[in-house]
Amino acid sequence: MPIDEILESNTQFLGAWRFFARHSPTGEVLDLPEVHIASSNVTWPMLNVAFLPAPLETEEGLQRAAAAAARYFEPRGNAWMLAVCEDWLAPGLRARAAELLAPYGLKTGMDTTGMVTDRLVEPLRPLPALDLRQATESRGRHDVADINALAYDAPRDAVRTALDVPAYFAGKGLGVGYVGHRNGQAASCATILPVDGVAYVALVATLNEHRRLGCAEAVIRQALAEAHRTQGLQRTVLHATPAGYPVYLRMGYRPVTRIHFYMAAPPSSRPASLHAP
Repeated sequence: MPIDEILESNTQFLGAWRFFARHSPTGEVLDLPEVHIASSNVTWPMLNVAFLPAPLETEEGLQRAAAAAARYFEPRGNAWMLAVCEDWLAPGLRARAAELLAPYGLKTGMDTTGMVTDRLVEPLRPLPALDLRQATESRGRHDVADINALAYDAPRDAVRTALDVPAYFAGKGLGVGYVGHRNGQAASCATILPVDGVAYVALVATLNEHRRLGCAEAVIRQALAEAHRTQGLQRTVLHATPAGYPVYLRMGYRPVTRIHFYMAAPPSSRPASLHAP
C-alpha cells in the first residue's frame, strides 16, 4: 500500500480523536515524544486513546509508548486504548505486540481497517427510505449515543455522557451527525468530522433489527453529501470494523492499512500485578 496513504490513515485517526478531545469539557490533547494522547477523559474508553507518533522498529520503542500512555491514563482512573498501526511495526515486532503490551494492562481489542475514497460509487441496491434527522439537539445526541452503546455493548449512560457535546454534531464547520429513523425508531447513525480538508466518518452504528438493509449506507451518504455541500469536502477516510468493512467496500472505499486497538481496563478493576509502572 502507498506509504502516504498509510500515514494519512494514522493522521486522520489522530486528528478526529483530537477533535473529540478538544471539544469535550474534560478532554485533553498531549503530544509526548513516545505517544500522542487524544483523550476525552470519560468512562467510555472509545474516546480515551493513545496513538503512536511514528513507525517503530524495536520492542523497547513499543514498550516506551505503552508506558508513557499508562502514566497518563492510570492516575485518571478510566479505561483507555492504544491504537497500533500494523504497518508501523517491524514484522517481528508485530507478532509480539500483544505479549509486549500485556504488562501495561493492555489486552487485544478490536481491529479496524483504514479505508479511503475520493468519490463514492453509485449504490448497488435501492437504499431504505429513512427519516433522516440532524443530531443538533440533545435528543439527537442521545440517539447517536444509544445506538453506539448497543452496537459496542457499552453502558448507555457512559456513552451518553461522552457524546453529549454539541460541537460533535452541530455542523457549521464542526462535526455533523445524522440519525436515520425507520418505522418510528432511531435505527442508524453517522457523524462526519472535518480533519485537514478531509471528511472523516465516525460513530457509524446500526441497531441489530435494522441491519443488512442499507441503513448505515443511507445515513453515511446523506452526511457526506452535507459535508460536501457546506464545506466542500470530497475525499473521505474512515476506520472500519469487520462488520462495516463490506458495506464500505460496496460504497467505493478501499483498504490502506489495519489498526489494532489494545484496551486497558480501569486501574481499580485490574489486579495489582497488572498495574503499569
